[in-house]
Amino acid sequence: MTLSHNEKLRIDICVCTFRRPFLAETLKSISNLNCGELAIRVIVADNDFVPSAAPMVELIGRGFPFPIVYLHAPETNISVARNACADAADADFIAFVDDDETVEADWLRELVDAAVFAGADVVLGPVHAEYAAEAPSWMRDGDFHSTRPVLVGGEIRTGYTCNVLMRWTEAARSQRFNLALGRSGGEDTEFFYRLHDLGLRFIEAPAAIVREPVPPSRATLGWLLRRRFRSGQTHGARLLALGEPLAPALVLASAKVAYCIAATVVTLPWPVRWRGNLLRATLHLGALSGLAGSRQAELYGDAPVATPHSVPAITAAPIN
Repeated sequence: MTLSHNEKLRIDICVCTFRRPFLAETLKSISNLNCGELAIRVIVADNDFVPSAAPMVELIGRGFPFPIVYLHAPETNISVARNACADAADADFIAFVDDDETVEADWLRELVDAAVFAGADVVLGPVHAEYAAEAPSWMRDGDFHSTRPVLVGGEIRTGYTCNVLMRWTEAARSQRFNLALGRSGGEDTEFFYRLHDLGLRFIEAPAAIVREPVPPSRATLGWLLRRRFRSGQTHGARLLALGEPLAPALVLASAKVAYCIAATVVTLPWPVRWRGNLLRATLHLGALSGLAGSRQAELYGDAPVATPHSVPAITAAPIN
């Protein structure tokens, strides 16, 4: 893609954060982007009840190569922060990356080139998990924390916010993240399902790489099982919302659970395989829960530092 100076595409890169010092590494990696033909702005939405990330963002912003907008979007509900980013965005494209990730120098170029070349509306890149030396060998070998787009029937039908670029069209601007899912997760999956339902085209950019270190708190089978179960709940809730016949869906999900449990037992001699089968069983068990209309567990956010007496307003200020 070759653009003249007057034809620069405008990109808003959005980062939602919640009490995470690693945000400094995320912003540092963004500052090193190769983007001579792109006009970039960074939007940081702080989801803490108090503006705890403001001093860091202000300090980093003083020497940052791109404009930074800091948003205080409290509530410890990730959907509030994502919606604050969407409300503030006014570029040709909007990108999301998480505050526990770093982007490679050509990350944004790869996403934009893929979108422009293919005329796509949503471009997803892979998230490569980085494991510490003390992480279990089965976890490193199975690479269970990495994220990639999933093909269903030869197409991508949903996405995620840990590595995505969206063409900021009227259709995309009309959607917002579901507040009811903002403390459990799955709000991004549900959001991108709706974009797909509107007819937006999804593609993958395999070379648009984001890296995510896996902290000790997530380097456990228990954490992976909880994450898979919640993902299954989101999928089951999606089927329920679409009005799919309930009985056949329940029977199919139950059969998948039984099959994966049997596969887990059969593959017990192989550390990676039996855990992979157990995770698939848990995913389908979560789908059963979603089909039954069960409420998802709230996994996001801690107790507030100070409890507000009313719904707090979102405030914004540019940082140069």
